[in-house]
Formats: sequence, C-alpha cells, structure tokens
Amino acid sequence: MIAVIDYNAGNVQSVLFALERLGVNAVLTGDHAQIRAADKVIFPGVGEASTTMYFLRERGLDVVIKSLTQPTLGICVGMQLLCAHSEENDTPCLGVIPQQVKRFIPVKGEKVPHMGWNSLSRCEDKLFTPELNGEYVYYVHSYYVEEGPYTSALSEYTLPFSAGLHKDNFYATQFHVEKSGKVGETILRNFLSL
Repeated sequence: MIAVIDYNAGNVQSVLFALERLGVNAVLTGDHAQIRAADKVIFPGVGEASTTMYFLRERGLDVVIKSLTQPTLGICVGMQLLCAHSEENDTPCLGVIPQQVKRFIPVKGEKVPHMGWNSLSRCEDKLFTPELNGEYVYYVHSYYVEEGPYTSALSEYTLPFSAGLHKDNFYATQFHVEKSGKVGETILRNFLSL
C-alpha cells in the first residue's frame, strides 16, 4: 500500500492523479497506524513552512514522519520540511535531513518565486538515475536547499541548488514530480520500485 500523507497540502490531488496514471491506487490518510503500515509513503506539499509544521505537530504527524523506516518521498514543501530549518518564517522543521532551507535572492533580473521548467544534472542515485541528466522538471518555489552531502540531483536558478535529496530511506524532490510529465513519471516509477 502507498500512503499519501493528508495534512492540508495543496497538491495532494495532483499527486494521487499522477499515481493513478501509473496504475497505483494510493490511500490519502492522516492515520498514524496506516502511514506506519504502508509499503511506501509520499509526503507532498504546497504552502508555507511554519503553518504546515504547526499542522503536522498538532496531529502528531511530525513524530510519525521522523519514525518512518520504509521508502518515503517528500515533494516540494515536503522536501523542505524534511530538512532541519527553513528561513521561511524562521521555522524549525523535521530535521530528518540536516540541511538548511534558504530563500532565493533575486539576481540578474531573475524573479522569485522560481517558476517553470529547469534541467537536472548530477543525477546519481536510485531515484535520479543517470539517464535523467539534462531532462527538464517543473518548479514553483521561493526557497531552496544548497548543494550538500545529501544532494542527489542538481538544478540551477540564480545558483546551483538541490533538485533532490536522499538520506537513508528518505528521498525528496524540490520540483513537482506530479507536474513534470514523463520525467516525473519516471522518477515516481523509480520510487515505487525501491
């Protein structure tokens, strides 16, 4: 069973539709036991970090997510919340991945938020297989994670940043896999086959 964590995130339905297109009927749930029992867990996210962390803590989902041992995929804000801290309203996050989330500083006329298609590079793990180098994925974000020891793929907007992260059983994408066409489907398939 694939559990998609239900916690007031904006892109839950599009994640469920993307899984459906791959023939996977996922369960949308905030139930602790159901999430812990799932074969794989998806932690999607659209929204603001501090509000979302408050929502997770209120429901005890912060403790559940940190305790997961099965493959778990964070998407967009879901990826950022897996990190230690976000500059967005000075928010302590889950601390699963010991990295900081920073706000883009606009340069050379580039706008924040970063919206649109960007290419992947340095793809080098089970989620980001080498044939994905140079492929394009879809972003909508104002905050990013710097390149670091848990970076599994890179993109660039004003500076190189982590397109993906991987630590132990936790995988994450800054971009929206569910809105990234065939490339997104490939990454979802890679996750489902872990």
